[in-house]
Amino acid sequence: MKQLSALDAMFAYTETANTPMHIGQLLIYDPSTAPDGKVGFKDILRYIEGRLDGARIFRQKLVRVPLDLDHPYWVDDANFDLEFHVRHIALPKPGDWRQLCIQAARIYARPMDMNKPLWEYTVIEGLDNVEGVPKGSFAVLHKMHHAAIDGQSGLQMTLALHDLDADMKPRKFDTQFEPEADPNPLGLLARAQFNNIANPMRGLQNLQKLLPMPKRLFDVQREFRQRDDAKGAIPKTRFNKKLSPHRVFDGREFALTDIKKIREGFPGATVNDVMIAVVSGSMRAYLKAKDDLPEKTMKIGAPVSVRSDDDKDSAGNQVTMMQVGVGTHLADAGERLQFIMAETQRSKAMTQALGAKTLMELSGAMPAGLTAAGTKMMVRAGLVERLNPAVNTVVTNVPGPMVEMYFAGAKLVKSFGMGILAEGQGLFHVVTSYNGNVILTFLADRNIMPDPEFYADCIAQSFDDLMKAADERKAAAAKAARVKKAKQPKKPKKRVSASAATAGRSKVKTAAK
Repeated sequence: MKQLSALDAMFAYTETANTPMHIGQLLIYDPSTAPDGKVGFKDILRYIEGRLDGARIFRQKLVRVPLDLDHPYWVDDANFDLEFHVRHIALPKPGDWRQLCIQAARIYARPMDMNKPLWEYTVIEGLDNVEGVPKGSFAVLHKMHHAAIDGQSGLQMTLALHDLDADMKPRKFDTQFEPEADPNPLGLLARAQFNNIANPMRGLQNLQKLLPMPKRLFDVQREFRQRDDAKGAIPKTRFNKKLSPHRVFDGREFALTDIKKIREGFPGATVNDVMIAVVSGSMRAYLKAKDDLPEKTMKIGAPVSVRSDDDKDSAGNQVTMMQVGVGTHLADAGERLQFIMAETQRSKAMTQALGAKTLMELSGAMPAGLTAAGTKMMVRAGLVERLNPAVNTVVTNVPGPMVEMYFAGAKLVKSFGMGILAEGQGLFHVVTSYNGNVILTFLADRNIMPDPEFYADCIAQSFDDLMKAADERKAAAAKAARVKKAKQPKKPKKRVSASAATAGRSKVKTAAK
């Protein structure tokens, strides 16, 4: 039995019918590589069953403390039922991308049963008309509660279910399932009384680590001055409204080689900078079309992992959030990327100065009962919607494997991340990668974004604008180099005296003889 951290517990407390707190993936597979060229549902069940020891969260359920007077606990579920967690449906003909997105969003919008291990997989067959996907492929929609995992630990869970070839060799894992009885409620209440005294004491100890913070912040602000057009309150847009229970989903895929071309035009830019710039351009185009573009720049939240090597295999959330201005007030794609490059450098420096891991640990200093009550009141009373947004959207980058992966013998051909919406945050972006491609997907509230296809087109156009801006910058740099070379004075040719020339000709004649 292991207790959740304060950050993990927050995701359990904020779970409502309109804001289910799970993250996920939509993965598409080609079964032609499997034995006999096909994969049945029973094959998938047997395959997953053989990999359950790859991550403890597969068979752990959440046990709440009475009245939420303390943070919940993870307990190995004695009544675990694999077939409850793995479901099976099929698309009607023609089985195209739009149908898949609609079905995925519909399934993803449903909250999970909080009394069971917090994950669900839905096998979706009938993908017969999806561009870039072989006919007869199938998808698996993953749902995993954010109380259990963050993007990095979720990747570990996904890797446990995949192989590097189609042979499906049995794998051995370090963990072993040991079912537990549910803890006694009176025992949990006794622990709660102790923890609600001990946690603030631990918080005071962590405060000592923050004593050097003011000087670090001053040094960072002196080195990285924030632009005037990035200061001030964050503008409120249609993306920052009260949520409905309905969702939409879509995304676009880009070659990593094309992203490298953009980076060549903007030296110093990272892949993350480029993808944030794509999001910036797509939000600008979408809101401009809706006559809702704010004059000030919008800002995004960029989760940053603080997971160390020692706990890289642990579950739960170990992240903090950077706030980055994305230059949506600028019409030029190149200027927006340069704006973002400066903002991400400043935000990274600020995060390091604050001591992100220490701040995360301090989140557990408040008594758990107060944390639970305050969080639930904020969500249920709609207080978040009345406040200025902390960010306009979130862009999380979770790098995936850049080699081919296999599931139950079927080759993974497409990988799409799925995010999480919270009150006041009706649009979420996930950047991931697989086998030479970078994928940008988005999840949105259907009432806020009734036309996801248009927003997906805005993403594609934003990427094209960045490619064009990079080409123009490279062409301008090459022209400037040629002009500079042409202006350089030519070196005068060395004069050769008549006697030296005569001597040279004589040597040639002698050699000829």
